[in-house]
Amino acid sequence: MNETSNTGLMNERVIAYMDGFNLYFGLKSASWKRFYWLNLQMMTQNLLKPRQELVFTKYSTSRVSYPPEKERRQSTFLEALETLNDFRIYYGHYQANPQRCRECGNKVMMPSEKMTDVNIAVEMMSDAYQNLFDVALLISADSDLTAPVLAIKNLFPEKRLIVAFPPQRHSAQLQCLAHGFLQIGRANLAKSLFPEKVQKADGFVLREAFGVEMIRAYSEMDTTALEPEIDRPVYEVGVCPADLSAI
Repeated sequence: MNETSNTGLMNERVIAYMDGFNLYFGLKSASWKRFYWLNLQMMTQNLLKPRQELVFTKYSTSRVSYPPEKERRQSTFLEALETLNDFRIYYGHYQANPQRCRECGNKVMMPSEKMTDVNIAVEMMSDAYQNLFDVALLISADSDLTAPVLAIKNLFPEKRLIVAFPPQRHSAQLQCLAHGFLQIGRANLAKSLFPEKVQKADGFVLREAFGVEMIRAYSEMDTTALEPEIDRPVYEVGVCPADLSAI
């Protein structure tokens, strides 16, 4: 049930649907390793507008199995995420596909992540059908998600879909279909980090594994001095790049 704001108006219920690998590779492309120890619930909350209420965050990813150091870092991060309230992780899997090496010409088996887009699509459609949100906040730039976005717009026209593109990621198709879009930037990320130590319900203390000294130093900077970020909570009506010539 929607809560009422102090203005007497009902808050919009927001559910966030997050593509974990799209976000990770966006951070990696931007060379923003300092933001890997990220409180995704806080990051999402910082994207909301006034009179919006984050009721749940759904995070889709797959577990890596090698190298061991990367597996350890990811496991620690996932355990930290599991301490968050109103937050759930949905797992896909890796599938090995043959690819030809450009250097030697031999075929090699390369892993590719599977099921993230399916998990997100199923959850979005199910939640829309059950009327669990007023606004769906999609954190991804995967154009494969245009189909469920279009379906929800057609079947549930009273609901709004906002796309938040990870750093260094963009989809013209999603931009065209969404009711609004924004780019997640450094200002949001810098104020959305986990503390150095995260305590689980059983008392076990998790320690971040991505270089805490660099992360802490950056997060304590005056973020107003950073570049003006377009991750501010101001949603713009989606504009198709193909239509820009007509403006």
